[in-house]
Amino acid sequence: MPESDGHYDPYIPSGGASSNPTGSTSREGSGNARTAQIQAQIEETVGVMRDNINKVHERGENLNSLQDKTDNLSVSAQGFRRGASRVRKQMWWKDMKMRLLIVLGIIALLCLIIIPSAVKGVDNKNSDSSSSSSSSSQTATSS
Repeated sequence: MPESDGHYDPYIPSGGASSNPTGSTSREGSGNARTAQIQAQIEETVGVMRDNINKVHERGENLNSLQDKTDNLSVSAQGFRRGASRVRKQMWWKDMKMRLLIVLGIIALLCLIIIPSAVKGVDNKNSDSSSSSSSSSQTATSS
């Protein structure tokens, strides 16, 4: 370990003097390349993880939006159900009123037909009985 540096660096190999004037050995060059390759893989993995996190966040937003839409649809469905029930009751009453009016109309029509016939029948019977009684009284007086 070189004493002149004063601190320990795990990335710098300890060893004797090298023939390379820059102070790096061929092992250091391959080590730096390996380190750069690993660093590139780490950066790529971090990028993929960030994309995944963004996608998860977007899905969460989409799920929240979908939940809101579902709640709104549920409220609308309840309103529709109440409105449909109210309309059905109104139409039932309207139908019952129409049926009642038809029945009353038929009864009134029958009354208009039957009552005058009955009155004429009673008048005819009265006139027949009065004419027969008057003719019998005339025959009785002539004899």
